[in-house]
Amino acid sequence: MECKVSWNGPSGMSFLAQTGSGHLVTMDGAPEGGGHNLAPRPMEMVLLGTGGCTAYDVVLILKKGRADIRGCECVLKAERADTEPKVFTKINFHFVVTGSGLKPEQVERAITLSHDKYCSASIMLGKTAEITHSFEIIEAA
Repeated sequence: MECKVSWNGPSGMSFLAQTGSGHLVTMDGAPEGGGHNLAPRPMEMVLLGTGGCTAYDVVLILKKGRADIRGCECVLKAERADTEPKVFTKINFHFVVTGSGLKPEQVERAITLSHDKYCSASIMLGKTAEITHSFEIIEAA
């Protein structure tokens, strides 16, 4: 895996990242750090990437188990250390899974497998942060 991150110039703290798969992502800093708040912060990207990684796993595991899943959202709430390096210290993943006839034990199993075995991002962040999760199931109409 490879990516390139380029600073957009001396008038701020924005960066353009190009992924190995050819996609572009802009990042920016907070105004107090010289940024213009025009794009997500780099640490927000870490958090949202982790949410994408684990949500992907949960959907895939449920689909492979032939669950009738129709929607999945993952809301992450994180805390960071007060001093440098300001690593994540706590992250809660709250899943809202929509489907027909989904069983709580199916959803719990998918989330646990993602967090314990498959999601490289959450496993990596678990080295510095306390990881917790919760979920709710919404019955599809």
